[in-house]
Amino acid sequence: MVCGGFTCSKNALCSLNVVYMMVGLLLIAVAAWGKGFGLVSSIHIIGGVIAVGVFLLLIAIVGLIGAIHHHQVMLFFYMVILFIVFLFQFGVSCSCLAMNRGQQEGLLKSAWGILENNTKTDLESQLNCCGLLNVTNSTFEKDLINCRAPCKLKGSCPTCGEKMLNHATEVLKILGGVGLFFSFSEILGVWLAVRYRNQKDPRANPSAFL
Repeated sequence: MVCGGFTCSKNALCSLNVVYMMVGLLLIAVAAWGKGFGLVSSIHIIGGVIAVGVFLLLIAIVGLIGAIHHHQVMLFFYMVILFIVFLFQFGVSCSCLAMNRGQQEGLLKSAWGILENNTKTDLESQLNCCGLLNVTNSTFEKDLINCRAPCKLKGSCPTCGEKMLNHATEVLKILGGVGLFFSFSEILGVWLAVRYRNQKDPRANPSAFL
């Protein structure tokens, strides 16, 4: 049977959703591992990663069940939600690739401002730095007081913002590239779902296909 046939489309869609399920479970496992070993103490970060993993897992389950049973309604909702996720992820990935240094600084300041103190101290200890950017304000002075990085014992510490910005461009390129790769895999899933949904099951009653 050619790859455009019913069975091939079904197997391809099932395989793609199994991959999505594995990625979703991996996100949940990594978040739980990071929390268990104390690598990240912010409940918001952990909750966000777990929420993304659970959402991807649920979407994959819906797509897998819809593909196995050739369920028209489930396949319809699956491809609509997956297409919305594709648009969002494609836009974010393009933004990551197009972001300049000034925008990176603004993003870091916004993210640093909403972090909890425990998360900040964890990052400072892991990166061996203190504070975000060396500017004269109460936030930077407070960060210096709460900093527990090993470099503080030596009396001189670089700022975390400098270290992050040195690698931010490379990291954003990687994130943007990975995001684009997965976004095109999502549009592939939408195309497979549309094609498979409109195909006729050769084992079904011909008069029941509407």
